[in-house]
Amino acid sequence: MTKEKIIAHGKEVIRIETEAVARLEESINDDFVSAVEKIYQCKGRVVLTGMGKSGLIARKIVATMNSTGTAAIYLHPTDALHGDLGMVRSEDVVIILSKSGNTEEMLNLLPLLKRIGVLIIGMLGNKDSRIGKQIDIFLNIDVKEEACPFDLAPTASSTAMLVMGDALAVSLLQVRGFTAQDFAMLHPGGSLGKRLSLKISEIMISGEQIPIVHENASLKDSILEITSKRLGTTCVVDDDGVLIGVITDGDLRRLLEKTLEIQSFKAKDVMSKSPKVITADLLASFALQQMENHKITSLVIVDSFERPIGIIHMHDLVNLGLKQR
Repeated sequence: MTKEKIIAHGKEVIRIETEAVARLEESINDDFVSAVEKIYQCKGRVVLTGMGKSGLIARKIVATMNSTGTAAIYLHPTDALHGDLGMVRSEDVVIILSKSGNTEEMLNLLPLLKRIGVLIIGMLGNKDSRIGKQIDIFLNIDVKEEACPFDLAPTASSTAMLVMGDALAVSLLQVRGFTAQDFAMLHPGGSLGKRLSLKISEIMISGEQIPIVHENASLKDSILEITSKRLGTTCVVDDDGVLIGVITDGDLRRLLEKTLEIQSFKAKDVMSKSPKVITADLLASFALQQMENHKITSLVIVDSFERPIGIIHMHDLVNLGLKQR
């Protein structure tokens, strides 16, 4: 097969699946509204079930729903007939995924679900199918053709299922008033969760690890403080412990470019005045934003009296995954 034919086949698959997704807009109708409302009002969980590729898509929709505030589980239809049906309660909502609407395993499961008394939503390609005639709400995921050249392997249809699942999950997210902070609570281990929840107070360097010198400290002592604390900077404070400046490696380099006679210099002679500061109650992501905006690598954390109580370095935020390396 030539390079041109391979490219043509790839583009054809994308065209077919794009058209399948576009057609789904016609399915966002009153039935879709009913499905969202019933799931939102549901006192139990959303149970998704499907065989084969439909089952794999069901698992993905479960993951999306769980991460956006809608409690969901996957029920394998065969396992359901051998004990797992016990996870379904009458207050749940069940979503059945099937392209044909005639999947034998689902047809065997349907009477049992009806006996439990759950509301059943069908994400199907045929409303007049055997499953379609027994459900409460129909979500149409019919596709004109599969991307498979034999129109057999689930491709466009499974994509349509996935997109319809996303439409449900995101609509429910909106109805629930689900916020970025809620998302962070469910994703504490991810970089996004950290951006939305991790506070400066939780990661700042504090106590004796803070590099601090008095304004009248010799430059030698200031350099020793910078070197020993390994942050490339030191705070400079007055007699009341109030922050009045910082000395960085850059400040020292610029001084040495002007003169090598540094014995008489004190910290206050070299420091950068009015340094950028931040408070401990703010998000670490805000500290990162401030560093990037001002092109600096560290921020001093101060209390209400402008006394340094911590310091945070860009490297700490990088190591936590808040910033891409």
